[in-house]
Amino acid sequence: MEERKEALEMAKRVLRYFLAFLKWVLAAVVLGGICGSVGTLFHKTIDFATEFRMGHPWMVWFLPLAGILTLLLYRLCKVSFGAGTNLIIESVSTNEHVPAFLAPLIFAGTSLSHLFGASVGREGAALQLGGSIGHNFGELLHFDEDDVRVLAMCGMTACFSALFGTPLTAAIFVLEVISVGAIRYNAFLPCIIASYSAFVTAGLWGVKPLVFTLVNEIPELSTASFLQVTGLAALCGLVGILFCVAIHSATHFSGKLFRNPYLRIALGGLLMAVLTTVFGLYDYNGAGTDIIQNAMNGNVKPAAFLLKILLTALCVGVGFRGGEIVPTMFVGATFGCMMGPLLGLDPDFAAAIALVALFCSVVNCPIASIFLAVELFGTLNLPLFAIAIAVSYVLSGYFGLYSSQKIVFSKIKQQIIDANTK
Repeated sequence: MEERKEALEMAKRVLRYFLAFLKWVLAAVVLGGICGSVGTLFHKTIDFATEFRMGHPWMVWFLPLAGILTLLLYRLCKVSFGAGTNLIIESVSTNEHVPAFLAPLIFAGTSLSHLFGASVGREGAALQLGGSIGHNFGELLHFDEDDVRVLAMCGMTACFSALFGTPLTAAIFVLEVISVGAIRYNAFLPCIIASYSAFVTAGLWGVKPLVFTLVNEIPELSTASFLQVTGLAALCGLVGILFCVAIHSATHFSGKLFRNPYLRIALGGLLMAVLTTVFGLYDYNGAGTDIIQNAMNGNVKPAAFLLKILLTALCVGVGFRGGEIVPTMFVGATFGCMMGPLLGLDPDFAAAIALVALFCSVVNCPIASIFLAVELFGTLNLPLFAIAIAVSYVLSGYFGLYSSQKIVFSKIKQQIIDANTK
């Protein structure tokens, strides 16, 4: 009798796990397909806006109007203008409600930013877009609070994957970025499935993964290359701190200086237009993916990384919609290309190393950064990339792009600190 009871209990447990597995597979595939399609439309819209702006550089003078229009759209839909990646992260941590209108507002606002030349990216906006879709998808299906959080993570993963073409990086990044040091393994299966579902969907719509090509071969691991990469990564940790401080300081001081948000975003747009036109800084409008490839070819201006930091801080600080992830890669690649030869490294390889190292230093996601290195540059001499990621992760301290991000475990001791990034 006892054996029969145990067998029955075991059968119930197996059935419960199978039904949970089936639920997450179906939900993740459907959500991945939705986010993959939305991400594809977003990708193509941003590409069209970028090409049109590059053919009509005078459009940067309408950036102040684009900012005011974006702000008006948020006010019209009664959504806080401060709602962004931090709100999405909070929704996963605390089940904070994400407005249904946030997704179309992010889509429209980021498109306007790129069309008129704000120095912002798009992958950060994809996190907001996907998180908003996933959260509301879960509420629509009447999932419980914990499952809604998981679906928000799946949406973030899916849109990032569709837009960037790095499905493994997207999944691991979202699992890591919420609480550094405490990966939510219950979301591992649905995030992976949603990521690949979106990646396949985007591919069917004709979206090609982002790939960078190095001119020279990656050097072998040796004492010299180890020391050179370590030195470059240490500098990237410091540049990462500079980038985070610039973004947060610009947001803080612009808010203090101009309390009227319409005046703030209009003046910020006007200053961006003046700087772009007077100094010919058209390469710094938008995300700047082409400049990243130039860095891989060993061809950038020495001050490019500083200019991108300043202009991105200006645009994000006054409120233009967009992301900071591709600008981070721009800063890393151009900094590495400039600094690498001084350390004895080929400029293209140094650009690749600095790209992933700086990415890690501002998002505090070392495992995702390793996957990023693999998906962008392959597995050849991965230890050099891993070394750079580890060094920049530790030396960037507790700074980060997202103030809602939690650092659960200390970077230098076996202790829980549970603190927000600076």
